[in-house]
Amino acid sequence: MRQAGRSLPEYRALRKEGSILDAIKDPALSAEITLQPVRRYGVDAAILYSDIIVPVHAVGFGIDIKPGVGPVTENPFRSTDDLKRLNDLNPSKDTPYVIETVKLCVEQLDIPLIGFAGGPFTIASYLIEGGPSRTYQETKRLMFENPELWSQLMNRLTRICTNSLLSQIEAGVSAVQLFDSWVGALSPGQYVRFVFPWVQQMFEKVSKTGVPIIHFGVATGELLNLMSDVGADVIGVDWRVPLDVARTRVGEGKALQGNLDPAILASPWSAVEEEVLTILRLNDGHPGHIFNLGHGVTPNVNPEVLERVVQLVHQYRVGQ
Repeated sequence: MRQAGRSLPEYRALRKEGSILDAIKDPALSAEITLQPVRRYGVDAAILYSDIIVPVHAVGFGIDIKPGVGPVTENPFRSTDDLKRLNDLNPSKDTPYVIETVKLCVEQLDIPLIGFAGGPFTIASYLIEGGPSRTYQETKRLMFENPELWSQLMNRLTRICTNSLLSQIEAGVSAVQLFDSWVGALSPGQYVRFVFPWVQQMFEKVSKTGVPIIHFGVATGELLNLMSDVGADVIGVDWRVPLDVARTRVGEGKALQGNLDPAILASPWSAVEEEVLTILRLNDGHPGHIFNLGHGVTPNVNPEVLERVVQLVHQYRVGQ
């Protein structure tokens, strides 16, 4: 996941104080942070150091990241006038630092680099709610009260996210992941009506590049079949659904990613080991499985535990 290195002491030493957005705008710094967990853990792919709000921040909507809180905006999206704050993204002009970071990483890596963007629902929720939410009440109010405005907002965000992904692919990433992290707040019916068409549109354009697409959200157990149908190659699974059950919901021809509970990493090693082995056994030898966490690494995780997890997965053999 994109927070791969934030529990590392070398990350904290390098990042120090200041805005994460300022760090992201420094390609040399972002590239080094991207490479840190690769060196420490020996993982099989790197994930770009960036953030899902970078594109909408770059086009001037007025959103920032507050330490300890997350994305916040003082003037939430409320009306048609707010669409003026969401210009189309021109990556070479608006986010050249992301492009340069990708190029620097690709030059130094001998493993794949994964790029990413935020899903349109998740980005919309931050713009509408003004920050993180538990209920998404204002977001759902807009959906049902003004579906035309919702469509216009999703059109803008879909173009922004698509352009961001395409620019990363052109710069050299080997795969991309769409983090529609909070889409699990929706029912299947709401997802079909208010999200599916736009994600499908995005994936149709991105898939033409031939680069694999990973699709992830938290608490999406009831949406896995829809997230599969929308067009991704790999479906991320959090820890709430056993991997074998997730496979039946996702269907044939798709790979799975996941699904270790990040909170387990604070437990004794014997418990962590058993959880990892359970997931690997539930995969039952299927070739389409990327072992990963079911969400991001928390900052207080002991890096040595993650090192042991990687070693355990690499050493695992089917049938053990």
